[in-house]
Amino acid sequence: MPFELTEEHKMIRAMVRDFARAEILPTASERDRKGEFPGEILSKMGDLGLMGMSVPAEYGGAGVDTISYSLALQEVAYACASTAVIMSVHNSVACGPIFLFGSDFLKDRYLRKLSAGKIIGSFALTEASAGSDPAGQRSTAIRDGDSYVINGTKTFITSGKNSGVTVVTAYSDRARKHRGISAFVVEKGTPGFSVGKVEEKMGLRGSDTVELVFEDCRIPRENLLGNEGEGFVIAMASLDGGRIGIASQSVGLGQACLDAAVSYARERIQFNKPIGQFQGIRWMIADMATSIEAARLLTLNAAAMKDRGENFSKAASMAKVFASEMANKVAYHALQIHGGYGYMKDFPVERYYRDARVFTLYEGTSEIQRKVISDIVMGK
Repeated sequence: MPFELTEEHKMIRAMVRDFARAEILPTASERDRKGEFPGEILSKMGDLGLMGMSVPAEYGGAGVDTISYSLALQEVAYACASTAVIMSVHNSVACGPIFLFGSDFLKDRYLRKLSAGKIIGSFALTEASAGSDPAGQRSTAIRDGDSYVINGTKTFITSGKNSGVTVVTAYSDRARKHRGISAFVVEKGTPGFSVGKVEEKMGLRGSDTVELVFEDCRIPRENLLGNEGEGFVIAMASLDGGRIGIASQSVGLGQACLDAAVSYARERIQFNKPIGQFQGIRWMIADMATSIEAARLLTLNAAAMKDRGENFSKAASMAKVFASEMANKVAYHALQIHGGYGYMKDFPVERYYRDARVFTLYEGTSEIQRKVISDIVMGK
């Protein structure tokens, strides 16, 4: 069926586009070189309502739909993929599970600060032994009176160094396998909770990725999300929404690659004419534009299904796998069109190429997305 944006959607997209290109884009390359976290920019994004987009106004959020969130994230990713992934994780797998599964106490305590961008949220599921298989995690959360004591180490945690609140999963009853995993909210500064190794990454260098260590970390019982044993369900539900976020980032970065390639193809002269007049270049650009549009529609469709309250797991995985692989292909073609200059840091496509690579890996690899899709299609 045809997809049409409302006037509100268009206004939100225009507002974020103006902000992103004025406030984020000019310093994106510098932050990438320095590995600098965009703290000041995130504070401004909080003022605009971008850090709690799906959180209702009663908790300080913008209370907009998922389509608006996707459009906004596309515009931020166009300017800076590092800033976009921070925004995506913060909204989808930090604010999301606290709002959907948190008690009134947890919502009141954290959502207003998160929505205002006063603190950043992170999500700690992955471990060295548990990537695509979250049931393989080894972290434990043992009940002790009115507290839980968490022990374990989480890896590859986006914003973990700079976050004020982390949603953490751990086994509260290992005998029940994945049904024994619970989810908790842990504040920065809690005794026994520390940042371990800071990862050096190929791309997204303006976003920190770290190891989080829990050593007899005692948290109050009230910080349990949902009920004991619901952590796996909470994580999977959160990741469905997160995959719309990754697809949105991929679309935004893909569009940036296309615009850079078109601009260069119009200006670069070889054999006495712009290279954009050569059929080989034009066909690459046509394929790029088509793939981006297809990814955009898949992503907005998944967002619309979520907004309608439909089961959107398959749609989110389809959008994520197609859009993330599209971003890598489009970044490749954009760099190829730039030739040797594209390999140099003087041109943004070098950064786009590095940033795009992780899109097919985090929040579920392409292989995991295909498993999700095929399980649903085959009726598992």
